[in-house]
Amino acid sequence: MARNTAHTRPLWLVVCSPRMLVAFIMGFSCGLPLLLTLTVLQAWMREAGVDLSTIGLMALVGLPYTLKFLWAPMLDRFTLPFLGRRRGWLWVAQTSLAGSLILLGFMSPGACPACLAGAALLVTFFSASQDIVVDAYRREDLPDEELGLGASLYINGYRCGMLLASGGGLILADHLHFKWVYVIMAGCLIPGMLTTLFAPEPPVFSGTPKTVKDAVLAPLLEYFARPGALSILAFILLYKLGDSMASAMTTPFYLDMGFSKTEIGAIVKLCGFWAVLGGGTLGGILMVRLGIRRSLFFFGVLQAVSTAGFALLAVCGHNLTLLALVIGFENLTGGMGTAAYVAFMASITDKRFTATQYALLSSLMGVPRVLASAPTGYLADTVGWPAFFTGCTLIAIPGLMLIRRVCGRQ
Repeated sequence: MARNTAHTRPLWLVVCSPRMLVAFIMGFSCGLPLLLTLTVLQAWMREAGVDLSTIGLMALVGLPYTLKFLWAPMLDRFTLPFLGRRRGWLWVAQTSLAGSLILLGFMSPGACPACLAGAALLVTFFSASQDIVVDAYRREDLPDEELGLGASLYINGYRCGMLLASGGGLILADHLHFKWVYVIMAGCLIPGMLTTLFAPEPPVFSGTPKTVKDAVLAPLLEYFARPGALSILAFILLYKLGDSMASAMTTPFYLDMGFSKTEIGAIVKLCGFWAVLGGGTLGGILMVRLGIRRSLFFFGVLQAVSTAGFALLAVCGHNLTLLALVIGFENLTGGMGTAAYVAFMASITDKRFTATQYALLSSLMGVPRVLASAPTGYLADTVGWPAFFTGCTLIAIPGLMLIRRVCGRQ
């Protein structure tokens, strides 16, 4: 009976529960550091006179986000002697992250780019470690029927953290030295630290790894012993493939359609941001009632329809009203689809080694965004914008067809 609490309690009690507040704050803490080692750091380096080649190479400090599955088993295997299995590691990651942000702020980009890179690498390592533990905590703390709503609030918190770091960080940098910008951003992690201290520790499930070997091998053996394991991997690769391919080419598309950079900034960035937040929240609320399987299909269909909207815009040409409608709908449905996608990945992890399995699945989730996006410029140039976006719409069909197979046992 306990597993059906979200279906029997009033919806507003589920949405306003302390667990959802924890998910939002932890999402904020995870989103905040990301752009501090990208756009904000690039602006600081350029202002300090660092050459573009060195600035480009600094993108490599983001590798820990991709490779976090390598040390995730250690966080499943070992428990620190304070705060519990998840909160202990989370507290260490957050305090170390705050310290490394302050250290980064005291570096000198012009005098020692290598020192700056080392400090930035510490930031991304502890930030990726925080991501690992937060994902595991959310999976173990929330009942299955609340994973969708929890994922949506986590994602919205993540985007708010990114907005504060990028927009707020650059605005502050016009009035303060970058050193103090990074100190202030480190201070913005305090709500996450307090949440870690006062949030409840999730229950520890029997069968957790007892050795490092078990922590590395058991998650893989458990996963591939499941019926349909390869179908699930195929679904993760395909579900947002068309959406990722279309998104990779939107800015060149807008410019080719004759929209000015001001129009793109006003409509795409501002309208799009609020639409994607609204989509994530709406998707999470709907998932409480619909469940993950139906949400994946319904939201996936809406994602495909929104991609087709770009093909319509390509045919109609420069039209600000249509641009706003297409962008708003695409971001709304994208937020809904992402919430369902993240909730699904959390739901299929084994709670004995959540950190390892989720880190592996989330790394796999980024593959289509990188590899499938590479040839999009060539395809758009070859077939034209209407045919390109129509193709991106049709590419969504295989992922939708796999939903019944991968979710049939849920």
